[in-house]
Amino acid sequence: MSAEGLSGLGADLAERAEAVIAAARAQGVWIVTAESCTGGLLAASLTEIAGASRVVEGGVVSYSNGVKRAVLGVSARSLQGFGAVSEPVAREMAKGALAMAEHAATAENAGPRARLAIAITGIAGPGGSEFKPEGRVCFALAQMQPGHAPEIRAETVEFGARGRGAVRLASARHALTRLEGALALWPALPVMDGTTVA
Repeated sequence: MSAEGLSGLGADLAERAEAVIAAARAQGVWIVTAESCTGGLLAASLTEIAGASRVVEGGVVSYSNGVKRAVLGVSARSLQGFGAVSEPVAREMAKGALAMAEHAATAENAGPRARLAIAITGIAGPGGSEFKPEGRVCFALAQMQPGHAPEIRAETVEFGARGRGAVRLASARHALTRLEGALALWPALPVMDGTTVA
C-alpha cells in the first residue's frame, strides 16, 4: 500500500497505519477501535492497508452518547458525571470495544485472541467551553490476552483550536502512534499519564 490511498489525509497517516498493521501481524494481536470525534478516520486508515483483515477486527463510530451506551456499554453515570469527553468515558469505550470483539469472535467460533483496543473521544470544534476547550481529546488503550482481565490506560491531549479537520487528523495520528508504541511493548502497555499539549 502506498500513501496514495490516504493522500488527502497525509502521507504520514498511511505510513503510520502501515507500521501498526505490520507490528500487529508480527505480534499476533487483533485491533479494534472505538471512535467519536474522529468519526471512523482511524479505522479507515488501518483498513486502507493491504492485509489489514488479518489483524483488524472492526470498530465502532460512537458519535452519540446513545451509541456509546447501547453498543459500547458506557455507563450513564460516567457520561453524566464526567461528560463524553473524559478519560473515564474513553476507558469504558475501549473496554466496550474489547467486549464487542470478544462477543463477535465467540459467535464465529474464532477461538481466543489477544486484542488491543483504542478509543478516541474529543471536541474537534468548532465550539468547546472554558472547562472543555476545542481540541481536547481523550484516548484510552485497552489490551486483553486470553484468560486475563483487560488492562487499560488513558490520557488527555490538548491539540488546541487548530480547526476541526486538523484536530481530527492529529487525533488519528496520535492514536496510530499509541497503537504502534503499545505493540512494540506488547504485552505491556505504555505509560499514559495526565494531560499533554500537542
